[in-house]
Amino acid sequence: MTVVDVDAYLRRIGAERPDRIDLDALAHLQERHLRSVPFETIDFNLGLPIKLGEEALEKIVDRGRGGGCYELNTAFAVLLRELGYAVDLLPARTLHNGKEPLLGVHGGHMILRIDIEDDFWLVDVGFRWASRSPLRLAERGPQKDENGEYLIVDGEDGDVVIVHDGVPRIRLETRARETDDFNPTLWWYSTAPESPVTGGSVWASLVTPTGRVSLLDRTLTRIEDDRVVREVLDDDAFLAACRRWFGIDLDRLPNLPPLPGASPSTGRPARAQP
Repeated sequence: MTVVDVDAYLRRIGAERPDRIDLDALAHLQERHLRSVPFETIDFNLGLPIKLGEEALEKIVDRGRGGGCYELNTAFAVLLRELGYAVDLLPARTLHNGKEPLLGVHGGHMILRIDIEDDFWLVDVGFRWASRSPLRLAERGPQKDENGEYLIVDGEDGDVVIVHDGVPRIRLETRARETDDFNPTLWWYSTAPESPVTGGSVWASLVTPTGRVSLLDRTLTRIEDDRVVREVLDDDAFLAACRRWFGIDLDRLPNLPPLPGASPSTGRPARAQP
């Protein structure tokens, strides 16, 4: 059993230990987590081990890294439970264009359900389109959030669908699972040739005071006060962007696509012929 250093985790996200275990404190912890711990898939791409729950704390808390949705949400669940919250792990599937699975298999995503005085709230700190504050699971009307408007609707087979700004983003099961139940899907993401995060695309994303900064392969996108700035990164700029925007100091490059116009053998821009 890992010894959980709650104070170290709270320092990692820039939050103080709450005086009360209530909705306001939960919303504050969620917001601080989203602003401090990036969603990022670099270790998948590098073929490094991915750990969940208490075992993910060394990476997230001690080394100041981020992680995928499984890493971030199971680690945050550990923190919340240590503080006194009642937390369940719910399997989910992210949707593309409101229909098709966005990333692989069913159960490829995860959301936390927190019970506060017999009312249930959904929290997600590992998804680009997730709300910035808890969503009330029983509410079927619009829920306003800093990241847009959310609507929870009843789906098939007892599932619910989370709609963000009119687009269905997540299909969510409502039966709680244990952390180990996600290991088979994690193994698939870590090993399957079809996995989108092993040797495929590299993602990173973090909420900022003025918007959000995101990385997809070699493209860095910053949203600053509704202004979008995009930059294509060479190898050195990629490593520098990881350090500056996400606090990730890499000793080697992940498997990145070549720069536009680059030589296939070197990945660097081709030299003009004399």
